[in-house]
Amino acid sequence: MRPPAFWNNPANAPGWQAHLLSPLAAIYANATARRTARDPVIRPGVPVISVGNLNVGGTGKTPTVIALAEMLQGRAVHIVSRGYKGSEPGPLRVDPARHTAAEVGDEPLLLSAFAPTWIAKDRAAGVALAGDAGAEIVLLDDAHQNPGVPKTLSLVVVDAAIGFGNGRVLPAGPLREPVAAGLARADFLVSIGDTAAQKRFRETWGHHVSVPHVTAELELLETGMEWTGQKVLAFAGIGHPEKFFRTVRSTGAELVRAEALDDHQALSDALMKRLELEAQALNAQLVTTEKDAVRLPDGFRSKVLALPVRLHLHDAAAIGDRLAAL
Repeated sequence: MRPPAFWNNPANAPGWQAHLLSPLAAIYANATARRTARDPVIRPGVPVISVGNLNVGGTGKTPTVIALAEMLQGRAVHIVSRGYKGSEPGPLRVDPARHTAAEVGDEPLLLSAFAPTWIAKDRAAGVALAGDAGAEIVLLDDAHQNPGVPKTLSLVVVDAAIGFGNGRVLPAGPLREPVAAGLARADFLVSIGDTAAQKRFRETWGHHVSVPHVTAELELLETGMEWTGQKVLAFAGIGHPEKFFRTVRSTGAELVRAEALDDHQALSDALMKRLELEAQALNAQLVTTEKDAVRLPDGFRSKVLALPVRLHLHDAAAIGDRLAAL
């Protein structure tokens, strides 16, 4: 389901829809403020690093968690995620040899390749289990608005190209809470995007940033595959599929067909068969994201190539120094 277009209007001209919905947005913002002010449920015996966002939808939290897990190599890092609607409530440890994306969520399944990963609707219970299992540090995925666990370090991630949209809270805009309130509980803001997107973000939102600001960019992970001139049918069920399609074009591949799916959309046999037949008719290779690849039906895993990306932090030392001190 695509977000309404007016969410991306300029903050100084949010549109009549945003004005009409502003009373509901005020109620939502107040409810979030009350929730985030609650006392923690537990006091974990290990550092907890939160990676969250202010926007609904994809901002780049998963590649940020992966980047942090890689920066913390050599230490017993565990990841705690809430999973996804319809997945097991947990708390349970993700077993990639046994669990499917439908059972635990596609993001936790992907993250489990980088560190022991738990899903838990009750974040406090998940963190407690991770600690009991030997975690020295817990990466808490998508919990910036969850007060159940006190955070040692909090990162807010934003897509530089989208920024904070029209600056309004749901349903008048794309935000879970006002920018000032959300950043007041953060230690770093990580904006992800290319040079042009970062410039626009600074011009539009720079004066709202009250915490250290680290820029980052998603870069292709070299796999040895020669993409130049390769005909590709790409599909993606992520927050902003158009970003993936731009990445595909950047490889030099010829993107002959782009199929934008809903975020976390199930990849049924019928859907994949249709895409396979279209790719055959176009003499094209099926390509998708790493996150989508974990949802592929078994019969299509060998027919689809995943295009992996990794987060490159332009000032990794700023965050690295804080991690080293934990």
